[in-house]
Amino acid sequence: MNKAKRNLTVTLVGVATALTVATPAHADPLTDNNFLGALTNAGIGYNDPGSTQQLGQSICPMLVEPGKNMASIYSTVSNNGINPAMASFFTGIAISMYCPQVMGSIGNGTFLNSLQGLQGIPGLSGMPGMPGTSGIPGI
Repeated sequence: MNKAKRNLTVTLVGVATALTVATPAHADPLTDNNFLGALTNAGIGYNDPGSTQQLGQSICPMLVEPGKNMASIYSTVSNNGINPAMASFFTGIAISMYCPQVMGSIGNGTFLNSLQGLQGIPGLSGMPGMPGTSGIPGI
């Protein structure tokens, strides 16, 4: 597979993942209160509950942004007032509260099954257990 086709495939997988896995967090007072309580219980300090909740809600969409990785997410968290030593804990709590399906699907190996929207992309068909994805080298 040439480099351009591989880059297109990676981009399409990223877009499909963003659309299917990390749905935007909705304002839910119970989840927000549980999130703030979990931060407090973990010893993670914050000044403004509203902005802390917004930062927590922003983690899930960041997980699937092209070019993002955990280090860049931790940096974003620490640049928004969270102690850098606690950024990974904050991120983990945010994921568990606002997009637990991501943790579950990674942990049980079904993460790629959520990418069913790739079936109609030329050259991506027949991955075992996932229709529509053969032709991807190494799979």
